[in-house]
Amino acid sequence: MIKVTRLNGKSYNINALYIEMVESNPDTTITLSNGKKYVVKESEQEILQSIHSYYKSISMFGRPETMGGYDEEE
Repeated sequence: MIKVTRLNGKSYNINALYIEMVESNPDTTITLSNGKKYVVKESEQEILQSIHSYYKSISMFGRPETMGGYDEEE
């Protein structure tokens, strides 16, 4: 989950796994895979950083030793 803030100042959490698109037009709009849209105060870059941090916290990117070209022993 990532924490975001509505334009009225109220904060809430969104499940980052369901985020399909983040765009700035000029307000930052988050579109979920179910089609729901949320307009938030955070910039597009802040949202992307939050998503990246969340993915790292749940090991979404995999273990570093399996991604860096290390050979696994059989």
